Amino acid sequence: MPNEKISLAAAQTARKDEFYTQYADIEKEVNVYLEYNPDVFRDKTVLLPCDDPEWSNFTRYFAQHFESLGLRKLISTSYAADSKEACIPYQLTLWEQDSPKFDPNKTKAKGKIFVLERDRTGDGRINIEDLDFEYLEGDGDFRSEEVRKLRDEADIIVTNPPFSLFREFLEWIMAAQKKFLIIGNLNAITYKEVFPLIKENKLWLGVTWDGRNHYFGVPDNYPLTQKTGKIVDGKKYAFVKGVMWYTNIEHGRRHQHLPLMTREQNIRYNKKLNGQDYAKYLNCDAIEVPFVDAIPCDYDGLMGVPISFLNKFCPEQFEIVKFRKGDDGKDLKVAGKSIYFRILIRKKQ
Repeated sequence: MPNEKISLAAAQTARKDEFYTQYADIEKEVNVYLEYNPDVFRDKTVLLPCDDPEWSNFTRYFAQHFESLGLRKLISTSYAADSKEACIPYQLTLWEQDSPKFDPNKTKAKGKIFVLERDRTGDGRINIEDLDFEYLEGDGDFRSEEVRKLRDEADIIVTNPPFSLFREFLEWIMAAQKKFLIIGNLNAITYKEVFPLIKENKLWLGVTWDGRNHYFGVPDNYPLTQKTGKIVDGKKYAFVKGVMWYTNIEHGRRHQHLPLMTREQNIRYNKKLNGQDYAKYLNCDAIEVPFVDAIPCDYDGLMGVPISFLNKFCPEQFEIVKFRKGDDGKDLKVAGKSIYFRILIRKKQ
């Protein structure tokens, strides 16, 4: 539909998984973790699966900052051109063109692995010019044995995984208990595989995106309209709805307490609701708080808040109790109507 922006769900249905994160967006997010801990990547092996330096900015960023980040090793893997997960049109990469390892019988059928760990050019620096590539035995699928071994070798996994495989990709990471920084749909918060991890403080949201819309690079053959994207300097960008960073790497923002509504502010707020106090759910002893900035400071019971609360969630301030369901196992209801995706929280004493 030409008047709608692209959603990740639509991308999943259409199997258009190739959305390329902009370099500036990667840099902005990573800088937050470096501000909290300048050594977060030092002496670490970083794996970028589902990637391709010819198209993706993840490899470009970490290769260009290899020395300043103090990386031990950078590994990037790409899907084979013939793989069902590779949605870009086939194009011979610069690394293959200039390498004696180029094999025309493998270039489309095999995935590739790019490794950076030493100064190969002899210019006294380690950067993107020192990337070395080999062909993988398989097509580069992250679920393959050879990529799984690379996962086990890595300390941190960073990527924009195929949108249609987010659940499986996250499970793949968690099985190896690795640190990660990945991109996904805002609605992934509601997945049964994701919310328990948030509740158990094993996964949290990144910082620089809040679930709104962002531009992603797309292949030249991707269909765009004026409503769904733009072209800048000959490059196509799609406007994608509701995207988030998901991580288990510490950043200081998540430990900042959320300012709560005082009694005086609460009175003014209730006047906006025609003098009504916070509504109570019919199937749970909790109040409905329709906006994050309306969380009261003087209520210690259960509160239902929108999922956007997680952008400002401080684990030292609040406890996440439950998601979406009331005591009867059905969706939370106010005045007989189900309320969209609420998280039940309680203030910590």
